[in-house]
Amino acid sequence: MSNHLSRAFPLLATRLPYMSLADLPTPVSMRALSSGSERHEITIKHDDVTAEDYGGNKLRKLEYLLQQASTKRAKRIATFGSVGSHHAIATALYAKRAGFECTCFLSHQSMQPGLGDALRFHLQNETEIFRFGGDRKKRIASLRKHLQGRNAWVVPLGGSSWRGTVSYVNAALELAAQIEAGELPCPSRLYVALGTMGTAAGLALGFALARIDIEIQAIRITVDRHANEPALDRLLRKTATMMHALDPGIPTDLASRAKLNFRSDFLGHGYGRTDGVTDRAIARARDELDLSLECTYSGKAMAALLHDLDEGVDGPSLFWNTYSSRPMIVDKNIEPDFERVPKEFARYFD
Repeated sequence: MSNHLSRAFPLLATRLPYMSLADLPTPVSMRALSSGSERHEITIKHDDVTAEDYGGNKLRKLEYLLQQASTKRAKRIATFGSVGSHHAIATALYAKRAGFECTCFLSHQSMQPGLGDALRFHLQNETEIFRFGGDRKKRIASLRKHLQGRNAWVVPLGGSSWRGTVSYVNAALELAAQIEAGELPCPSRLYVALGTMGTAAGLALGFALARIDIEIQAIRITVDRHANEPALDRLLRKTATMMHALDPGIPTDLASRAKLNFRSDFLGHGYGRTDGVTDRAIARARDELDLSLECTYSGKAMAALLHDLDEGVDGPSLFWNTYSSRPMIVDKNIEPDFERVPKEFARYFD
């Protein structure tokens, strides 16, 4: 059974069902990194291969979120992201496979390679795409216009509701089982990108539940509106509270025992924007660790890990790779169809 949380808390499993989508457990590997004259062994947790077709950290969350939509008899899934959002791509792909129609509300982002292919993917997947932006009143009006009366279930940005966060409580228990099996040494520090906060929050709660002393280095990659310490604390506490309400076997003090270090020192020029520190981290990961990272999420988390090694931080380190290493299969001959793609997105096809 790949769901360690369900196995440990069967009452929770009956009250919080999930849809099996991911290939779990994801593997771990040991790699060597140089820092000055020293060599360091670090562990990689490969959530880049959560599925054969398209991996990354979003798929774990979708197991719980799409099951909820199915239970509610929804016909359509709606979600949000930037033009190149991996969350939007994963949601659209697996929603369709689960028998849902899908609507993605996408916002502009800074230019980088692959954005045209992301839009082509949505076209070949038959995803319904709308431009999302403006003030709160305009965004709400857009949701009403395009979703009202369509039996839609809304998946939050990044899949980071309390229900989506539970998936990474399970992921932490999965890693705890791998530690117990001798597949890796117990790390003292774990590095992961912090976007909509669900992955880091779930891991911290899971390690607290397993009573393993691992500190999460949560590397913020987006604006304060989406990732800030008070909101992270609320997500931790709500997830723990809801789990305990569903299964009293979940300890009441779980959130207070979570170990999280919220870090903003590698945000650089902002969401989706790279800098020299991130670029060097991506290059070192490629050359020394045989990892393909990107500048929005995983590259910034790696930059933090490398910085800490260079500063002489002690203890085994683990890098949680959230970036899908599976190639996105896209027909590059698909021409922009501005009946189906907002004309404001034309520049991303160049």
